[in-house]
Amino acid sequence: MPTPIPTPLLLKNLTLEVAHWQPDEKTTPTHTLVFLHEGLGSIAMWRDWPARLCQRLGCAGLVYSRQGYGQSDPVVDVRGPSGETAGVRHGRLQPDYMHREALEVLPALLEALNIQRPVLLGHSDGGTIALIHASRFEVAGCVVMAPHVMVEDISVQAILAAKQAYENGPLRQRLSPYHAHVDCAFWQWNDVWLNPAFQDFDIRAELDGIRAPLLAIQGESDPYGTMAQIDDIARAVPQAQRLKLTDCGHSPHRDQPLAVMQAIEDFMQPL
Repeated sequence: MPTPIPTPLLLKNLTLEVAHWQPDEKTTPTHTLVFLHEGLGSIAMWRDWPARLCQRLGCAGLVYSRQGYGQSDPVVDVRGPSGETAGVRHGRLQPDYMHREALEVLPALLEALNIQRPVLLGHSDGGTIALIHASRFEVAGCVVMAPHVMVEDISVQAILAAKQAYENGPLRQRLSPYHAHVDCAFWQWNDVWLNPAFQDFDIRAELDGIRAPLLAIQGESDPYGTMAQIDDIARAVPQAQRLKLTDCGHSPHRDQPLAVMQAIEDFMQPL
């Protein structure tokens, strides 16, 4: 089952690219899975994985592109490679951008679509957003893949390498098909992660607010983070389950799709 064609949704003067679907007419979904993409992600970059997972689990699904990504509205004052701005509204990302997404944008989106007690499924930045939201709001469950609960040196080095690949290598060309404003998408993420004010980002003290079941997944070969990320989650959240994957980098759902789907299915059976 392919992901439905995304449509624009106006949310508090912000237009977001959204796809929202039910599994089929014969199935009454018990949960809605809400997919939260990585720092350079979008609806298109998930490809058909959300729809395939929802079909396997008999769940409804919601996937959206955050502001500045995919076909959603861009962010103003995000520089391009020559210093030009790449957006038209709202203001560039600040070090608290994941808290704003988790505590302001996501609740408003769920309310607009009448989604209650979702199961959040976040990748990378999206995983961090899922954790922050689950620490303050009621959710049925939370699955995070390669989340960031604090800034590690390995993350900063990988993001510096991505900057070089974008300016001097093929990364801009590879990302262009997935974003209407590709310079906005890249620089808002790269600039905020390399901002000295962001180096103290740390949500570990907030994690003890999570009461929902939690599954944390990390690849052993992830260039953007170490096992410390999900080990610290497990220390703060007693009910957390961990899945550590060999032969897996920063995108477990692409590197180990069958193992990840099976783990999520097992995790969701008691929900």
